Amino acid sequence: MKRRATSEQGRKDLRRLAALFRPYTGWMAGGCLLALAALLANVGLLAVSGHFIASMALAGAAGVVFNFFTPAALIRAFALVRTGGRYLERLVTHEATFRLLAQLRVWFYERLEPLAPARLQTLRATDLLSRIQADIDTLNQVYLRLFVPLVVAALASVVILAVMALFSVPVALGTALLLSVAGVWLPRWLQRRGAAAGARAVQTRAALRNTVADALGGDAELRVYGAQAHWHARVQAQSETLLDDQRALSGLSGLATGAVGLCANLALWWAVIAVAPAVAQGAIAPAQLAMLALFAMAAFEAVTPLPLAFQMLGEQLAAARRIFAVVDAEPAVSSPVGESPAPVDAGVVFDGVRFRYDASLPWVLDGFDLTLAPGSRTALVGASGAGKSSVLQLLARFWDCQEGRILLGGHTLGEYAPDDARRHIAVVSQDAYLFNGSVLDNLLLARPDADAEAIEAACRTARVHEVIMALPQGYDTPLGESGTRLSGGQARRLAIARALLKDAPILLLDEPTEGLDAATARALYDSLASAMAGRAVLLITHQLGPLAGLVDEVAVLDEGRIVQRGSPATLAAVDGPYRALQDLLG
Repeated sequence: MKRRATSEQGRKDLRRLAALFRPYTGWMAGGCLLALAALLANVGLLAVSGHFIASMALAGAAGVVFNFFTPAALIRAFALVRTGGRYLERLVTHEATFRLLAQLRVWFYERLEPLAPARLQTLRATDLLSRIQADIDTLNQVYLRLFVPLVVAALASVVILAVMALFSVPVALGTALLLSVAGVWLPRWLQRRGAAAGARAVQTRAALRNTVADALGGDAELRVYGAQAHWHARVQAQSETLLDDQRALSGLSGLATGAVGLCANLALWWAVIAVAPAVAQGAIAPAQLAMLALFAMAAFEAVTPLPLAFQMLGEQLAAARRIFAVVDAEPAVSSPVGESPAPVDAGVVFDGVRFRYDASLPWVLDGFDLTLAPGSRTALVGASGAGKSSVLQLLARFWDCQEGRILLGGHTLGEYAPDDARRHIAVVSQDAYLFNGSVLDNLLLARPDADAEAIEAACRTARVHEVIMALPQGYDTPLGESGTRLSGGQARRLAIARALLKDAPILLLDEPTEGLDAATARALYDSLASAMAGRAVLLITHQLGPLAGLVDEVAVLDEGRIVQRGSPATLAAVDGPYRALQDLLG
């Protein structure tokens, strides 16, 4: 029962993959037809060559005239088709493979984006990367290593057996029996034997990547606590498990190769035994014996890839399940059925908002009320864990609140599609990511159609233009992985420039000076002062000193609700939560 359920699930996964591949059916079919033509030409070449050589030998021995022009022409034709067919087959199948790879990756990213960050919290970064890269690469082999061999084997076997039956039905029947053993029974047996090892290998490789990534990321801590040997032993154990599965799969692969070779040789001997009496009786020309024997043996080229293809099916299905397990998750944020409304203004209202990340966890926001008028500048402060960053998560529609409502431009936030809501918001987070591309590439992420004048204006406002121009290639300078060419303060200012380039009416700033020295923080706040002009701004920070003159109002958040509001000077002058927070943060 369990095996039947697993098999049914495997068929469902393969059908889903086939649906994803449908846009490239033409390329896939073209690759299969070219592979079929090359295979049939190779089989025909061997069979005709056997007939030709045997006929020449017999004609020479008997001293009779032999017409060698026709078989010679056939040999040349088969050779040309085989050579050209194999070249074109490699060209087309690899083009199809690359197109399918692009299709899979784009499809996966499109379904991954609505899940971030809420539904991806349980996945580690290395595990997600493993699914994006290694698992999709494994799925990409479904066409080249499973679909093409299966289709070509089925079509080629029919053609080969039909032609063979024209010369000898017994040879065709015997060859058909052995082809079914090598192409049907053996692959199914190998699939059952290799499914567990293949699936386990996929899981072990993913676990091994996580372990190695953890070891590299925490190397300093492992050295301090003397835990390197323990972690090395863990990596070694996972490596041994993976090697055991790979040895098992390699053993099955070797067995399959030997079994197919045995079937091919048995088919050759069967052809000789079946045809020899007819040759002795003069019912069949002697040269046809050699032709049928080589024809029967060559026929197994059609099914040779099948055992390995079905053996790898376990890995492919395991990779498919890992991919589908991610994309089948329900997004935490729902999208409206109709079009998003047009906002009346750039105001934001939080009205009695209650929010928690899981039903088993306490409320992060509990009766949260806050109004951001168009053009206003508000700082949201509070102790760590008070729920400040959660406010930004809700406004950016990464999560939906469970109770209360959030208004954006006079409409509830749930009326907007997530992307439409974010179009009105620019965010500078404390860990704004810079990609391994040029400065210009990173800026254009905010607005791909921005011209040079708009880009320079945003960078000047963020006070990063001079820094960029001092780089070796200016705006075309590669930043390296995570923007390593820039310092922390420069990277933050570039992130601000990117947010300004988006030209959104609402600006959210999450701890923009976190981890920066005092001089860099002051310079960054100077950049922020000009960047805030004309926008509704919500600044989340632990740095209370620079707030005077930077924001109009401060809201103090404690235990999920606003407990004090007012201008920085007013709140600093009276006893209360803001003063206590000042004393706590120094």
